[in-house]
Amino acid sequence: MAVTDLADIYRAYIACLNRQDWPQLGQFVDDGAIHNSRRFGLSGYRAMLEQDFDEIPDLHFNIQMLISDPPYIASRLAFDCTPKGMFLGLPVNGKRVSFAENVIYQFRDAKIVEVWSIVDKAAIEAQL
Repeated sequence: MAVTDLADIYRAYIACLNRQDWPQLGQFVDDGAIHNSRRFGLSGYRAMLEQDFDEIPDLHFNIQMLISDPPYIASRLAFDCTPKGMFLGLPVNGKRVSFAENVIYQFRDAKIVEVWSIVDKAAIEAQL
């Protein structure tokens, strides 16, 4: 897969998340998807995202940096949002916070098969 093709697929995936278009998620995520070494599958991956949007109603994924090296995508996602209650074990409780997430995705057959993700929790702690 070409670098630009994979980057375009990734951007379409992020747009799908921001629309909360859960029926289309299977177009981008494999049935056996793994997230941080936990086998979620598509249904678990979708449940995780739905919970994120429930806990953070104004959640919006913003691509700050994107590197494509097929079959991998590395992305730095920026967030500016107001989690309703506890977030990452922190009492955010509706306060607006800004933070980043560094994520590496592995693709197979144009779908995400594995994700490694680290959220900058220290940035949130500094704002509380």
